[in-house]
Amino acid sequence: MLPDRIKRDMKLELEIQRVWESNFRVYGARKVWRCSEGIWCLLAAVERLMKHLGIQGIRRGKKCWTTVADDSLYRPTDKVNRQFTATRPNQLWVADITYVATWSGFVYVAFLIDVFARYIVGWRVSRSLQTDLVLDALEQALWARREIKELIHHSDRGCQYLSIRYTERLAEANIEASVGSVGDSYDNALAETINGLFKTEVIRHRGPWRNIDDVEFATLEWVDWFNNRRLLEPIGNIPPAEFEMAYYRQPGESTDTV
Repeated sequence: MLPDRIKRDMKLELEIQRVWESNFRVYGARKVWRCSEGIWCLLAAVERLMKHLGIQGIRRGKKCWTTVADDSLYRPTDKVNRQFTATRPNQLWVADITYVATWSGFVYVAFLIDVFARYIVGWRVSRSLQTDLVLDALEQALWARREIKELIHHSDRGCQYLSIRYTERLAEANIEASVGSVGDSYDNALAETINGLFKTEVIRHRGPWRNIDDVEFATLEWVDWFNNRRLLEPIGNIPPAEFEMAYYRQPGESTDTV
């Protein structure tokens, strides 16, 4: 007959494995513990059992550059100054691009993130780094967030974001453009953080990748999980969608723009 502690550990290991598997196998002990606080109380127990199971969270890799600055293009001023905070949804969006190596060549992924809850409002995958990549992500965000006002769009100095077509579309939607003034990673740090999570939790974790279709489907799955189920420490270890809904549940706030 097994001791009670062994029985309890076996039960907890099953729950740990379930939580870890259902979250893209990316969570470390702290997030696994937060997902199942009603089942155990000690973080140390989760750490011990994850080690026994031979599973762990994944670690971030290094930043790789995809956008290329063009100093000949008109550049809006930096209205963010590295202060990536917002008091409401649709106050500040940040944009960035990353790349993915596949067996059939490089593909590129553009994200547009609402800073308030880190909610990914637009994304697109393409074989090309041309303006259509970022413009399609913007159009998706504008469709998802129908009514916006006093919104700032911040990006790095990449030529895609400074193109005539992109800047005209921002102006048409009454969105104020902002571009990092220095050109280092801190000028667009929040967007690059989301890119880093994507590369760590999807691209490096689940590759190698055959083609653009595989990357696009995996990105679709990840964005849905990220927005609706992933725990984010900066917003209180809840998913972005839950954080936004808490804002709109306040008296006097409307959900029309969600």
